[in-house]
Amino acid sequence: MNSDFARIITLQRKERRISQKQAAADLGISQALLSHYEKGIRECGLTFLVKIADYYNVSCDYLLGRTPEPEGKVITIEDIPDDDGNNNLKMPSPEIINFNRRIINNSISLLFNLAQKAGSITLIKEVSSYLMLSVYKLFRLIYNANPHNDQKLFRIPKVIANDSADAIISMNEADIKAASCGIPLDGNDCVTDFETLYMTTSILQKDYAPYSSSLLNLIKRSEESIARTRAKYRNSSDGNRGY
Repeated sequence: MNSDFARIITLQRKERRISQKQAAADLGISQALLSHYEKGIRECGLTFLVKIADYYNVSCDYLLGRTPEPEGKVITIEDIPDDDGNNNLKMPSPEIINFNRRIINNSISLLFNLAQKAGSITLIKEVSSYLMLSVYKLFRLIYNANPHNDQKLFRIPKVIANDSADAIISMNEADIKAASCGIPLDGNDCVTDFETLYMTTSILQKDYAPYSSSLLNLIKRSEESIARTRAKYRNSSDGNRGY
């Protein structure tokens, strides 16, 4: 059973604000059967897969979770890493490094565009601080790996730098949540028009065309990493319970 199919056809219907009853009628099936497809209770045949792909004007590969982009494209076949999670000792190719850099940089650009569109100074400032401190933390961790690197590059002692950055990042995150939910804290402004933050896959592709492909790929790869790590943890826990 393909769980992505159930999730994605539900997402596509809801993004278009089509009722389940109307979609079922348009597709020529019962509402009960469509409900089963959307809940992952039943698996459809190839004929229906093509039919619903045409109905939502997306690719079959997208509906099956093979690509994160509705039209089914990938950046390039050479850029897509073949990572099974077991190549930790293998140096990534320059293509993979460039792929990762591009999707991260473009996704950050999309985040800033969203913050600007929302018209909240607080959102822009807190997102900036969150990202800058995260990069600062990572750089300092790598810098500290070599004991000969001179700590005079920094004003803040290394024993408190990362913990202090973590504390501010947590506050940034809290302020971002508040501002994006329309809650003004400590005299800051907040988002007042939530429609500016309304997003669908089609809106992302239309309004953020230079960056949407990267963000969709970043989401897919991040969730694959989360799922893979959780699976390893579960397997490890199950093995420990056997002793």
